[in-house]
Amino acid sequence: MTTQAPPAEAGPTARVLPPVVEVTVGALVLAIVGGIYMASYFPHRPPLGIPIGLLVAGALLLGAGCGMLVRIQDFGWRSFRLVGFWTLIAYILQGGMIGYAFVHNGASGAPLVVIMLLLVIFATGVPLIVSFTVGRYQTD
Repeated sequence: MTTQAPPAEAGPTARVLPPVVEVTVGALVLAIVGGIYMASYFPHRPPLGIPIGLLVAGALLLGAGCGMLVRIQDFGWRSFRLVGFWTLIAYILQGGMIGYAFVHNGASGAPLVVIMLLLVIFATGVPLIVSFTVGRYQTD
């Protein structure tokens, strides 16, 4: 005996959207792992091979998430922009405070550049996830 799933209801929850959140969470995880890896070496100079690899992979995933997002047509763009703006402001401040802590503790040169770029992925990834989640259930 087989069971069939009930028919999908019409509305915003029935839409099939690309995996923007999943891909962006992947980028966020890579950025956090890279930041923790680098922080574990400070105040000494950390090796940069692994963090740069994580940075590149995270940037590619974040770019893929943004690429999938811009192709969506029937979406709550007004809500996405509103939530995204305020969430981005909050995470820019948070990323800035984390970056300041690294500068204050003597990070400089290439390690500082890598950690700041990882923070950029962090500060843009979370607002993208939050605002996409809100926008997918809105009809503007």
